[in-house]
Amino acid sequence: MLDVHPTNRVLVRSRQFAFLIALVTLLFACSGESDTQTTTNTTSVSTTTTTMPSMRTVRYCEVLLIKPIDGKPSAEVYNTYPLNECPDDVWVTLDETAIAKEQGVPLAVLNGPRFWLMDEVEAAGGDAPAPVSFGGMEMIKRATLDLSAVGIGAPAYTGHNVNRKSVFTFAKGSTVYQLVASDGTVYVMQSWSQQVDPILEESDLSGLGERLELPDGWTFRSFILTEELRVETVEADAVVLQDDLRNSYSKVTSPEN
Repeated sequence: MLDVHPTNRVLVRSRQFAFLIALVTLLFACSGESDTQTTTNTTSVSTTTTTMPSMRTVRYCEVLLIKPIDGKPSAEVYNTYPLNECPDDVWVTLDETAIAKEQGVPLAVLNGPRFWLMDEVEAAGGDAPAPVSFGGMEMIKRATLDLSAVGIGAPAYTGHNVNRKSVFTFAKGSTVYQLVASDGTVYVMQSWSQQVDPILEESDLSGLGERLELPDGWTFRSFILTEELRVETVEADAVVLQDDLRNSYSKVTSPEN
């Protein structure tokens, strides 16, 4: 493997990922195979609500299993939270090709490491599925994504809808990091990533306004909450986007921006 700078390696992987998605789309268009019915971007939902353990700054990783479902390129998303904190000595050994072969899918994609920034999440749904082991790392299936609908490969700062049926809570006294779009729409950072900057820590986030290549008219801000902030996306889709460091944000849906 070529020894390249981490930033360049991520750029190469991003281009490879976009190419692979295009290739998968072509393969699926030529295939008559399909999988079981799925709802866009989410697992099935019941009236049960589960509150997850305290999660702010908890490290997590994901594996996406990409395959055709109803003739569309889709991804089953598996997440380490709350089973483990994606130990690096295991994460670095995971091999996308080996995982894809073992799981019987055309492609597998690694997403991480990432770190949560909300303090609590309430998830609507029944009991979580049984854990699945990928190279010795246990994960739980959390969603099924229709890749043709979520804008994979879209530029940074492009929002897409995610039907995740949850409430993200940022506690009073927590620091939040927000993007404010040119039209005044507010997005709060839900997780930060070390995929582009492998040493990015929460202590660096307040200074991101000087690093991000923001669209015209957009601003970045950080402040301490004087009241609890809840991002409720049970009845309506969440709107999620990433900045150019692949940190993820959710559109603020409460009136207190």
